Amino acid sequence: MKVYRSKKQEQIILQTYDQLLKLWGCELLERDLETNYGTTHVIEAGPDGAPALVLFHGVGDDSALMWIFNAAELSKHFKIYAIDTIGGPGKSVPNENYNESFDDIAWIDQIFDGLKLEKAFIAGVSNGGYLVQYYTLKRPEKVIKGISISSSVSAAASNEHVDEKNAKKAKAAAMKNMMKIFLPEALFPTDKNVCNLIKKMCGKNYNVFTENPTIMAHYKGLLRGFNTVAMRYHKVVAFTSAEVDTIRDKLIFLVGEEDPFEKIGGKERILENRMNVTFYPDAGHGLNHELSSQINAKIIEVLS
Repeated sequence: MKVYRSKKQEQIILQTYDQLLKLWGCELLERDLETNYGTTHVIEAGPDGAPALVLFHGVGDDSALMWIFNAAELSKHFKIYAIDTIGGPGKSVPNENYNESFDDIAWIDQIFDGLKLEKAFIAGVSNGGYLVQYYTLKRPEKVIKGISISSSVSAAASNEHVDEKNAKKAKAAAMKNMMKIFLPEALFPTDKNVCNLIKKMCGKNYNVFTENPTIMAHYKGLLRGFNTVAMRYHKVVAFTSAEVDTIRDKLIFLVGEEDPFEKIGGKERILENRMNVTFYPDAGHGLNHELSSQINAKIIEVLS
Protein backbone atom coordinates (compact mmCIF):
# COMPACT_ATOMS: atom_id res chain seq x y z
CA MET A 1 0.00 0.00 0.00
CA LYS A 2 1.45 3.36 -1.09
CA VAL A 3 1.41 5.71 1.92
CA TYR A 4 2.65 8.82 0.10
CA ARG A 5 1.60 10.17 -3.27
CA SER A 6 5.17 10.74 -4.43
CA LYS A 7 8.75 10.42 -3.21
CA LYS A 8 9.13 14.19 -3.21
CA GLN A 9 6.08 14.66 -0.99
CA GLU A 10 7.31 11.89 1.32
CA GLN A 11 10.63 13.70 1.73
CA ILE A 12 8.86 16.96 2.61
CA ILE A 13 6.70 15.25 5.22
CA LEU A 14 9.56 13.32 6.83
CA GLN A 15 11.81 16.40 6.83
CA THR A 16 9.20 18.51 8.65
CA TYR A 17 8.47 15.50 10.92
CA ASP A 18 12.06 15.68 12.16
CA GLN A 19 11.81 19.45 12.55
CA LEU A 20 8.73 19.00 14.76
CA LEU A 21 10.56 16.51 16.97
CA LYS A 22 13.20 19.16 17.68
CA LEU A 23 10.39 21.27 19.17
CA TRP A 24 9.20 18.58 21.60
CA GLY A 25 11.45 19.99 24.31
CA CYS A 26 12.59 16.67 25.78
CA GLU A 27 15.10 13.92 25.16
CA LEU A 28 13.69 11.20 22.95
CA LEU A 29 14.60 7.99 21.22
CA GLU A 30 13.21 6.76 17.91
CA ARG A 31 13.09 3.10 17.01
CA ASP A 32 11.25 0.65 14.78
CA LEU A 33 9.43 -2.47 15.91
CA GLU A 34 9.01 -5.41 13.56
CA THR A 35 5.40 -6.60 13.31
CA ASN A 36 3.60 -8.96 10.96
CA TYR A 37 2.28 -5.92 9.08
CA GLY A 38 5.61 -4.10 8.64
CA THR A 39 7.77 -1.88 10.83
CA THR A 40 6.02 0.32 13.39
CA HIS A 41 7.83 3.51 14.35
CA VAL A 42 7.91 4.42 18.05
CA ILE A 43 9.10 7.61 19.74
CA GLU A 44 10.11 7.07 23.38
CA ALA A 45 10.59 9.71 26.07
CA GLY A 46 10.69 9.70 29.85
CA PRO A 47 12.62 7.83 32.52
CA ASP A 48 13.01 4.07 32.47
CA GLY A 49 10.92 2.53 35.21
CA ALA A 50 8.21 5.20 35.07
CA PRO A 51 4.63 4.02 34.36
CA ALA A 52 4.19 3.24 30.67
CA LEU A 53 1.87 5.44 28.59
CA VAL A 54 1.23 4.34 25.00
CA LEU A 55 -0.01 7.11 22.68
CA PHE A 56 -1.99 6.84 19.43
CA HIS A 57 -2.53 9.72 16.99
CA GLY A 58 -5.45 10.28 14.61
CA VAL A 59 -6.02 9.72 10.89
CA GLY A 60 -4.01 11.93 8.57
CA ASP A 61 -1.45 13.04 11.14
CA ASP A 62 1.47 11.44 13.00
CA SER A 63 3.15 11.28 16.38
CA ALA A 64 5.54 14.18 15.73
CA LEU A 65 2.63 16.57 15.18
CA MET A 66 0.13 15.06 17.60
CA TRP A 67 2.22 15.20 20.78
CA ILE A 68 4.37 18.29 20.13
CA PHE A 69 2.81 20.20 23.07
CA ASN A 70 2.32 17.20 25.37
CA ALA A 71 5.49 15.09 25.26
CA ALA A 72 7.73 17.28 27.43
CA GLU A 73 5.29 17.44 30.34
CA LEU A 74 3.96 13.89 30.11
CA SER A 75 7.47 12.43 29.93
CA LYS A 76 8.22 13.90 33.37
CA HIS A 77 5.68 11.48 34.84
CA PHE A 78 5.54 8.55 32.42
CA LYS A 79 7.63 6.54 30.02
CA ILE A 80 5.76 7.53 26.87
CA TYR A 81 5.66 5.52 23.67
CA ALA A 82 4.19 7.49 20.75
CA ILE A 83 3.14 5.15 17.96
CA ASP A 84 3.04 6.05 14.26
CA THR A 85 -0.03 4.23 12.97
CA ILE A 86 0.87 1.72 10.29
CA GLY A 87 -0.70 2.82 7.02
CA GLY A 88 -0.76 6.41 8.24
CA PRO A 89 1.75 9.23 7.69
CA GLY A 90 4.92 9.15 9.72
CA LYS A 91 7.73 6.62 9.74
CA SER A 92 5.91 3.29 10.04
CA VAL A 93 6.29 1.19 6.89
CA PRO A 94 3.62 -1.40 5.98
CA ASN A 95 4.49 -4.61 4.15
CA GLU A 96 2.49 -6.97 1.94
CA ASN A 97 0.58 -8.32 4.97
CA TYR A 98 -1.03 -4.93 5.50
CA ASN A 99 -4.19 -5.76 3.54
CA GLU A 100 -7.85 -6.67 4.10
CA SER A 101 -6.81 -9.16 6.79
CA PHE A 102 -5.21 -6.43 8.93
CA ASP A 103 -6.22 -6.63 12.59
CA ASP A 104 -5.72 -3.59 14.85
CA ILE A 105 -5.73 -5.73 17.99
CA ALA A 106 -3.08 -8.14 16.68
CA TRP A 107 -0.97 -5.14 15.60
CA ILE A 108 -1.18 -3.45 19.03
CA ASP A 109 -0.48 -6.79 20.73
CA GLN A 110 2.77 -6.98 18.79
CA ILE A 111 3.63 -3.41 19.80
CA PHE A 112 3.14 -4.30 23.47
CA ASP A 113 5.25 -7.41 22.98
CA GLY A 114 7.99 -5.46 21.19
CA LEU A 115 8.05 -2.89 23.99
CA LYS A 116 7.96 -5.66 26.60
CA LEU A 117 4.83 -4.24 28.22
CA GLU A 118 2.51 -6.53 30.14
CA LYS A 119 0.12 -3.65 30.78
CA ALA A 120 0.11 0.12 30.34
CA PHE A 121 -1.89 3.31 30.37
CA ILE A 122 -3.06 4.24 26.87
CA ALA A 123 -4.28 7.50 25.37
CA GLY A 124 -5.27 8.57 21.87
CA VAL A 125 -6.75 11.43 19.88
CA SER A 126 -9.60 11.14 17.36
CA ASN A 127 -9.16 7.73 15.68
CA GLY A 128 -6.43 7.09 18.23
CA GLY A 129 -9.15 7.53 20.86
CA TYR A 130 -11.12 4.81 19.10
CA LEU A 131 -8.09 2.50 19.26
CA VAL A 132 -7.94 3.16 23.00
CA GLN A 133 -11.57 2.07 23.35
CA TYR A 134 -11.21 -0.96 21.11
CA TYR A 135 -8.04 -2.24 22.78
CA THR A 136 -9.56 -1.71 26.22
CA LEU A 137 -12.54 -3.81 25.11
CA LYS A 138 -10.48 -6.64 23.63
CA ARG A 139 -7.50 -6.62 26.01
CA PRO A 140 -8.78 -5.33 29.37
CA GLU A 141 -6.00 -7.14 31.22
CA LYS A 142 -3.39 -5.03 29.37
CA VAL A 143 -5.00 -1.61 29.87
CA ILE A 144 -4.70 0.04 33.28
CA LYS A 145 -6.75 3.04 32.20
CA GLY A 146 -7.50 4.72 28.87
CA ILE A 147 -8.01 8.33 27.81
CA SER A 148 -9.94 9.08 24.63
CA ILE A 149 -9.39 12.66 23.41
CA SER A 150 -11.48 14.41 20.72
CA SER A 151 -13.28 11.16 20.08
CA SER A 152 -16.77 9.82 20.60
CA VAL A 153 -17.69 6.43 21.99
CA SER A 154 -17.77 3.83 19.23
CA ALA A 155 -21.24 2.54 20.04
CA ALA A 156 -24.33 1.81 18.03
CA ALA A 157 -27.28 4.13 18.67
CA SER A 158 -29.54 2.83 21.42
CA ASN A 159 -32.24 1.86 18.93
CA GLU A 160 -29.89 0.06 16.54
CA HIS A 161 -28.58 -3.49 16.37
CA VAL A 162 -24.90 -3.98 15.56
CA ASP A 163 -25.14 -5.83 12.27
CA GLU A 164 -23.57 -5.57 8.83
CA LYS A 165 -26.36 -3.40 7.41
CA ASN A 166 -26.19 -0.82 10.17
CA ALA A 167 -22.40 -0.92 10.16
CA LYS A 168 -22.41 0.06 6.47
CA LYS A 169 -25.02 2.72 7.16
CA ALA A 170 -22.92 4.19 9.97
CA LYS A 171 -19.79 4.14 7.80
CA ALA A 172 -21.58 5.98 4.97
CA ALA A 173 -22.91 8.60 7.41
CA ALA A 174 -19.44 9.06 8.91
CA MET A 175 -17.93 9.56 5.46
CA LYS A 176 -20.58 12.13 4.58
CA ASN A 177 -19.86 14.04 7.79
CA MET A 178 -16.11 13.92 7.12
CA MET A 179 -16.66 15.43 3.69
CA LYS A 180 -18.75 18.25 5.17
CA ILE A 181 -15.95 19.13 7.57
CA PHE A 182 -12.87 18.72 5.37
CA LEU A 183 -14.13 19.85 1.97
CA PRO A 184 -13.36 21.87 -0.02
CA GLU A 185 -10.24 23.01 1.89
CA ALA A 186 -8.52 19.61 2.12
CA LEU A 187 -9.04 19.06 -1.59
CA PHE A 188 -7.20 22.28 -2.47
CA PRO A 189 -4.61 22.76 0.33
CA THR A 190 -3.39 26.25 -0.45
CA ASP A 191 -1.96 28.26 2.43
CA LYS A 192 -5.29 30.05 2.81
CA ASN A 193 -7.35 26.86 2.71
CA VAL A 194 -5.11 25.11 5.24
CA CYS A 195 -5.65 28.02 7.64
CA ASN A 196 -9.39 27.95 7.01
CA LEU A 197 -9.55 24.20 7.64
CA ILE A 198 -7.71 24.56 10.93
CA LYS A 199 -10.14 27.30 11.98
CA LYS A 200 -13.07 25.00 11.14
CA MET A 201 -11.58 22.20 13.23
CA CYS A 202 -10.54 24.25 16.26
CA GLY A 203 -11.87 26.66 18.86
CA LYS A 204 -10.61 30.15 19.58
CA ASN A 205 -7.01 29.00 20.18
CA TYR A 206 -6.45 27.87 16.58
CA ASN A 207 -3.38 30.14 16.44
CA VAL A 208 -1.30 27.46 18.20
CA PHE A 209 -1.31 25.88 14.74
CA THR A 210 -1.47 28.85 12.37
CA GLU A 211 1.28 30.86 14.08
CA ASN A 212 3.75 27.96 14.12
CA PRO A 213 5.46 27.81 10.70
CA THR A 214 6.85 24.30 11.25
CA ILE A 215 3.43 22.90 12.12
CA MET A 216 1.87 24.64 9.13
CA ALA A 217 4.54 23.35 6.73
CA HIS A 218 4.08 19.82 8.03
CA TYR A 219 0.28 19.90 8.00
CA LYS A 220 0.20 21.33 4.49
CA GLY A 221 2.60 18.57 3.44
CA LEU A 222 0.28 15.95 4.93
CA LEU A 223 -2.76 17.32 3.11
CA ARG A 224 -0.86 17.37 -0.18
CA GLY A 225 1.21 14.23 0.09
CA PHE A 226 -0.48 11.61 2.27
CA ASN A 227 -2.48 8.96 0.44
CA THR A 228 -5.55 8.68 2.69
CA VAL A 229 -6.57 5.40 1.01
CA ALA A 230 -3.65 3.79 2.85
CA MET A 231 -5.73 3.85 6.05
CA ARG A 232 -8.54 1.79 4.51
CA TYR A 233 -7.57 -1.43 6.31
CA HIS A 234 -8.18 0.08 9.75
CA LYS A 235 -11.79 -0.86 10.38
CA VAL A 236 -14.01 0.86 12.94
CA VAL A 237 -16.27 -1.46 14.94
CA ALA A 238 -19.47 -0.31 16.66
CA PHE A 239 -19.75 -1.71 20.19
CA THR A 240 -22.90 -3.17 21.65
CA SER A 241 -24.42 -1.69 24.81
CA ALA A 242 -23.12 -4.65 26.79
CA GLU A 243 -19.61 -4.08 25.47
CA VAL A 244 -19.74 -0.38 26.37
CA ASP A 245 -20.75 -1.38 29.89
CA THR A 246 -17.55 -3.43 30.26
CA ILE A 247 -15.22 -0.54 29.34
CA ARG A 248 -17.01 2.46 30.86
CA ASP A 249 -15.13 2.47 34.17
CA LYS A 250 -11.72 2.24 32.50
CA LEU A 251 -12.16 5.14 30.08
CA ILE A 252 -12.04 8.91 30.37
CA PHE A 253 -13.19 11.16 27.50
CA LEU A 254 -11.79 14.67 27.00
CA VAL A 255 -13.76 16.67 24.44
CA GLY A 256 -13.83 20.21 23.07
CA GLU A 257 -17.26 21.83 22.90
CA GLU A 258 -16.41 23.36 19.49
CA ASP A 259 -15.24 20.08 17.97
CA PRO A 260 -17.19 19.74 14.70
CA PHE A 261 -17.30 15.96 15.09
CA GLU A 262 -18.94 16.30 18.50
CA LYS A 263 -21.52 18.71 17.10
CA ILE A 264 -22.71 16.18 14.53
CA GLY A 265 -23.55 13.48 17.05
CA GLY A 266 -20.37 12.62 18.91
CA LYS A 267 -21.27 14.49 22.08
CA GLU A 268 -24.77 13.00 22.11
CA ARG A 269 -23.33 9.49 21.76
CA ILE A 270 -20.98 10.04 24.71
CA LEU A 271 -23.77 11.32 26.94
CA GLU A 272 -26.33 8.67 26.07
CA ASN A 273 -23.77 5.98 26.88
CA ARG A 274 -23.01 7.65 30.25
CA MET A 275 -19.27 7.84 29.69
CA ASN A 276 -16.94 9.63 32.09
CA VAL A 277 -16.31 12.86 30.18
CA THR A 278 -14.93 16.35 30.65
CA PHE A 279 -16.01 19.01 28.15
CA TYR A 280 -13.83 22.02 27.41
CA PRO A 281 -15.51 25.24 26.19
CA ASP A 282 -14.03 27.19 23.27
CA ALA A 283 -11.89 24.20 22.19
CA GLY A 284 -12.18 22.03 19.11
CA HIS A 285 -10.76 18.87 17.57
CA GLY A 286 -7.17 19.92 18.29
CA LEU A 287 -7.94 19.91 22.02
CA ASN A 288 -4.58 18.61 23.23
CA HIS A 289 -2.87 21.36 21.21
CA GLU A 290 -5.33 24.18 21.85
CA LEU A 291 -5.40 23.65 25.63
CA SER A 292 -2.20 21.69 26.07
CA SER A 293 -1.47 22.78 29.66
CA GLN A 294 -4.97 21.83 30.83
CA ILE A 295 -4.96 18.52 28.98
CA ASN A 296 -1.48 17.59 30.20
CA ALA A 297 -2.57 18.31 33.79
CA LYS A 298 -5.76 16.31 33.33
CA ILE A 299 -3.95 13.29 31.90
CA ILE A 300 -1.44 13.32 34.74
CA GLU A 301 -4.25 13.68 37.32
CA VAL A 302 -6.33 10.86 35.84
CA LEU A 303 -3.47 8.42 35.40
CA SER A 304 -1.85 9.16 38.74
